[in-house]
Amino acid sequence: MDVWNIGNVPAFTTKDGSEIRELLNAGNSAIRNQSLAEARLPPGGQTTRHLHPRTEEIYYLLEGTARMEIAGAVRKIGPGDAVAIPPGLPHQITNTGDGVLKFLCCCAPGYQHDDTVFCPAEEP
Repeated sequence: MDVWNIGNVPAFTTKDGSEIRELLNAGNSAIRNQSLAEARLPPGGQTTRHLHPRTEEIYYLLEGTARMEIAGAVRKIGPGDAVAIPPGLPHQITNTGDGVLKFLCCCAPGYQHDDTVFCPAEEP
């Protein structure tokens, strides 16, 4: 049985700039086709606008408020919101609150640095 507690998982910074703690992945569990991580962004922080050619993602907000942009569409999101991010679509999340933004990130296939491609900002 593979069980990991967030307090025992080391943090690292992803290629897009978010701090994550990867709870389950192919390297620490029997999971082979996805990964689950908790991501954190400080107040005013944001990821670098990017896309994943192969990976689909789900963001699930735990704490805080954010501005979510996917392929030019923008929406305010908060605790309890789940966001679907299909492969190949540029996206960026920005912490709009006063505290740390915490969200779960599920990737299928599992997160890989080499599946992250940076994108220019959308024109206003």
